[in-house]
Amino acid sequence: MIDIFVPLATGWLLDAVVETDSGQRMDQIWRELAVFLLLVVLFICCRNSLTLITNRISAKAMMELAKQSFAKIQRLSSDWHANTFSGSTVRKLTRGMWAFNAATETLAFGIFPAVLVSVGIVAVFAYNWLILGVLVFVGIALFTACSILLAVKWVAPANAAAQEVDSQVSGLISDAISASSIVKSFAAEEREDRHLADLVERWRAGAMKAWDRNAYTSLIQAAILIILQAGLLAGGIWLWSRGMASAGDIVMIVATQALFNGYLRDIGLHVRNLQRALSEMQDLVDLERAIPEITDLPDAQPIVVERGHIKFENVTFRYRGNAAPLYKNFSCEIQPGEKVGLVGASGAGKSTFVKLIQRMYDPESGRILIDGQDISSSTQSSLRSIIGHVPQDAILFHRSLRENIAYGRPDAAHNEIIAAAHQAHAHAFIEKLEAGYDTVVGERGLKLSGGERQRVAIARAILSQRPILILDEATSSLDSISERYIRDAIETIAKGRTTIIIAHRLSTVKSLDRILVFDRGVIVESGSHAELLQLKHGYYRQLLKNQEDSTDQRELAVQ
Repeated sequence: MIDIFVPLATGWLLDAVVETDSGQRMDQIWRELAVFLLLVVLFICCRNSLTLITNRISAKAMMELAKQSFAKIQRLSSDWHANTFSGSTVRKLTRGMWAFNAATETLAFGIFPAVLVSVGIVAVFAYNWLILGVLVFVGIALFTACSILLAVKWVAPANAAAQEVDSQVSGLISDAISASSIVKSFAAEEREDRHLADLVERWRAGAMKAWDRNAYTSLIQAAILIILQAGLLAGGIWLWSRGMASAGDIVMIVATQALFNGYLRDIGLHVRNLQRALSEMQDLVDLERAIPEITDLPDAQPIVVERGHIKFENVTFRYRGNAAPLYKNFSCEIQPGEKVGLVGASGAGKSTFVKLIQRMYDPESGRILIDGQDISSSTQSSLRSIIGHVPQDAILFHRSLRENIAYGRPDAAHNEIIAAAHQAHAHAFIEKLEAGYDTVVGERGLKLSGGERQRVAIARAILSQRPILILDEATSSLDSISERYIRDAIETIAKGRTTIIIAHRLSTVKSLDRILVFDRGVIVESGSHAELLQLKHGYYRQLLKNQEDSTDQRELAVQ
């Protein structure tokens, strides 16, 4: 609003120079000059104060956006993460944060000031010369309506399409870099280069389309402004010729048209920037609206587990998109402290069994109980905090070995970390590293071999000291000697814990209390290793025979 009075003060100063008597001229000139300078100083002070305020608001809001979006992403389902490029998700999150900053600056320094200046200029002109007030009002209304319509209906779709491809580019790059070892092993660098080149070409075409539409919009806005300026200046000269405006008024009109020309010219840019920022923020809005498939009930309570008794009661479960359920009225019971192996062909339901225990999925019907408590009525965080899990593909953070091992118990003492590493037979290779337990393992632990990563994951499970332990192909990445060491470690850490081991190497489950043999979502056999071998035509016995034959064939091939 201060800016509106600067042209008025300019006109007053000129009238003081031209019209004031010689005896009073200098006092009035100095007075008008002081008013002019005061307005300029006030404008600068207010604008810089606004900058300091918005800096703090934007920084805090961006921080909250990052925290809130990251928390939401962490709590979305396993299916959501499996179907989403992590690189694209990161790109959408960071782009949305900065888009919020751009939207805030555009509103605070562009659109709101432009609206206030437009209203003020119309009021000033209407007060002095109604005809000019009407002319300015019509011109500004036409310019604004045209800018908004072009931005929303014409530019926005092109921007949205370009942003979608931009996210795909980020996802492809992240995917290729994270799988760089596979790319190199298949000498596929040029193929990935071509893949990216094709996608980037699509991005270029989309970006050019969006940018060109922005440029054409600017031309249309400039044409409207030129017509408005010409009409305003012509009207001012016409008023001066009829004695209805002074020389100072003409200067004021010229200065005012320059003022609103700047604001309106920029408002076109601001509208486009705001539209682009809102479009980029839409990804965060969509993320916020995403509903986690697995949620805690309003009255969910922390689960309390002392024994580790697991029971499936008539559980029916199907994966999304599958017509038939994997489990139908499935029931099973694992006693406290029992060591149970899950074996069977791929897709038989072994991994689903442990995912349901961890409540990565909810069954369609039936119940899963731990120590008599329905896990669907418990909080997810408390449920997973009582389960130690070693996955088939051990994933480590790009952090030190100490932090990775202590991830389940961040407050663990260094001697406890070392003890866990000893039990997992990881200490020997760790102490040979230059930085020892402070060695940073690289993204997903790629600086370590598969077997080393698996041992660190087992050490992590050992240190967490959970009453229920799940090992999903925990020895699949280990050589036979290391596998024997790990089996010894499992024997040690399984004491007093309910332990579930998924295994394709049947040698891993021979010493367990009980083996559950899965086939297409049904437990077809159950018993110890010795008991199952007594079944002459048993499924387990056939699996063991097939595996021994495969091992013999490999040994003959080596010889």
